[in-house]
Amino acid sequence: MKLVSDKELASKMSGRLMKNKFYTGLFFVATSFGLIVLAVLLFRIFSQGIGYLNLDFLTNFASRRPADAGIKSAIYGTVWLMVVTAPIAFILGVGTAVYLEEYAKKGKFTRVVQMNITNLAGVPSIVFGLLGLTLFVRGLELNRSVLAGALTMSLLILPIIVVASQEAIRAVPRELREASLGMGATKWQTIRRVVFPAALPGILTGNILALSRAIGETAPLIMIGALTYVAFVPTNLLSQFTVMPIQIFNWTSRPQEEFHYVAAAGIIVLLVMLLIMNSIAVYIRNKFQRHY
Repeated sequence: MKLVSDKELASKMSGRLMKNKFYTGLFFVATSFGLIVLAVLLFRIFSQGIGYLNLDFLTNFASRRPADAGIKSAIYGTVWLMVVTAPIAFILGVGTAVYLEEYAKKGKFTRVVQMNITNLAGVPSIVFGLLGLTLFVRGLELNRSVLAGALTMSLLILPIIVVASQEAIRAVPRELREASLGMGATKWQTIRRVVFPAALPGILTGNILALSRAIGETAPLIMIGALTYVAFVPTNLLSQFTVMPIQIFNWTSRPQEEFHYVAAAGIIVLLVMLLIMNSIAVYIRNKFQRHY
C-alpha cells in the first residue's frame, strides 16, 4: 500500500484551501452585487418619491396634474382584487394539494398532473392574461371587472399554492395519520383534525407569499383590460378597477418628469404592502410551526 507523503498531503490541502477561498470570494461578490443594485434602486426610489408621499397622495384619485395625483383608486382596487383572489386560490389550491397527497393513487395520471402543475409555475404571467381575456372577459362576459381580474390572478398563483401546500402536507409525520386511523377516525376526520392543522402554517405561508406575487403583477391585468386612469373606487365584483402596478406603470409612461416622482411614491406604498404581507407570512411560520 502506497502512503501519501507529507509534501503531497500539504499540496492537496493547499489546493483545497485555494478553491475554498475562490468560491467564497465568488459567492461574496455575487451577493454584494445584488445588494448594491438593491440599495441603489431603493435610494433612487426613496429620494424621488418621499417628497410626494403624504396623506393627500393616499386619499386623492388619479389626476392629470402631478401635484394633485393620488393612488386611492389603485389601493382600493388592489385590496378588492386580493380579497376576492385569496379565497378562490386558497380553496382550489389547497383542495388540489389534499387530493393529490391524500386521495389520488400514485400512478401515471397523478404523475402527469404533478408535472403539469410544476410546469405551470414557470409559465410567463402574460399567458395567464391571455387565458383570462379569452375565458373570463369574453367567454363568461365578465368584462373588465374585479371578478375577471381575481379569477385570472387565481389561475396565476394556483400552481405556487398547490406546490407549497403539498410540501406542507408531506411534512406532517405519517405516524400522526396512523395513530388517528388506529383510534377509529375516518380518513376525512384524520385529514381535517390532524393533517390539516399540522400543515396549516406552511399552507398559509405559501398562500401569503403567492398573493404577494399577485400584488406586483401587471401583465395579466393589462391583458384583460384593467383601466389605467380611474377616478372612482370599485363598489362590487363587476365594477371596473385599477391596481397599484398599473397605476405606477401609467405614471412612468408620462413624459413629465414630475410624474416619475409620483410613481416613485406609489412604489414606496406598494413596497410597504409587500413587506407587511411577507412579515405576516414569517410571523405565522415562526408562531405556529411545529417540530416533530
